[in-house]
Amino acid sequence: MSNKFKVFIDGKAGTTGLKIYERLGRRDDIEILLIDEDKRKDNDERARLINSADIVFLCLPDAAAAEAVKLCTNPETRIIDASTAHRTDPAWDYGFPELSEKHRENIRKSKRVANPGCYASGFISLVYPLIQAGVLPEDYPVTCHAVSGYSGGGNKMIAAIEGADKTFEMNSPRQYALGQKHKHLPEMQAVCGLKYPPMFNPIVDDYYSGMVVSVPLVSRCLNKKYPPAEIHEIMTAHYAGQHFVKVMELGGSETLPDGFLAANTLADTNNMQIFVFGNDEQILLCSRFDNLGKGASGAALQNMNIMLGIDETIGLE
Repeated sequence: MSNKFKVFIDGKAGTTGLKIYERLGRRDDIEILLIDEDKRKDNDERARLINSADIVFLCLPDAAAAEAVKLCTNPETRIIDASTAHRTDPAWDYGFPELSEKHRENIRKSKRVANPGCYASGFISLVYPLIQAGVLPEDYPVTCHAVSGYSGGGNKMIAAIEGADKTFEMNSPRQYALGQKHKHLPEMQAVCGLKYPPMFNPIVDDYYSGMVVSVPLVSRCLNKKYPPAEIHEIMTAHYAGQHFVKVMELGGSETLPDGFLAANTLADTNNMQIFVFGNDEQILLCSRFDNLGKGASGAALQNMNIMLGIDETIGLE
């Protein structure tokens, strides 16, 4: 009898599902349950595999993810949903273990974990600690700027940018979700405990993966006037001892290679770097990570490890 953990990926053909599959395929403690290509939409076969698994990853559109949950009747099957369908659902645990030990413990015990969105991961990593520390008022008018590689747009965008019909405009950074209706906004507001949603400016650029999420702060508008060094101390204390999230050296452009904060530095990793820049009047917080790593598949696998009670870094180094 196999002592391997049984894992089913519902939606293996997407970017997140493929990354999870690739990483799991290199592990000897996991048995991946596969569905025949011609049965991918066969609910009876999907239900059989879902209920045979220890862990199920849902890498599906929101509506399909919600339907997949209904197929699960085995009380021992644990689900990690990579869609936005359950991220603000109080019956689900939010899968960002570095936010607090309570978050990590909730994930460990959970049957249902909502994997964070990529942009949301960066935003929450910066804002949540400052709300908890009483630095940011809950009604602070938070602004967020973010740039991501085009893999964040999924298979359709990847095909468009890498295909023969790539347009001239695709060579440049492109802003989108200009109507302030981005699908990550609800979790950004809810998880941080903000009274109002942030003003969010996402940008997709002509490189494959990696992202930087930035949140500017005006010191005089905080609960008191904080210098960058004090903000840096708060962030450092919050993430002390975390394996994947590190607060980097305090400073300005002089602390970076050639003075630039490149968005693709952490591609193909599950790492996240937090930066504090600025002066006594204006502070800039930045979070750098891989949109496919800590922003998606890497975070999902880290959550799986925690739920299975094993070292959360396994398969992520």
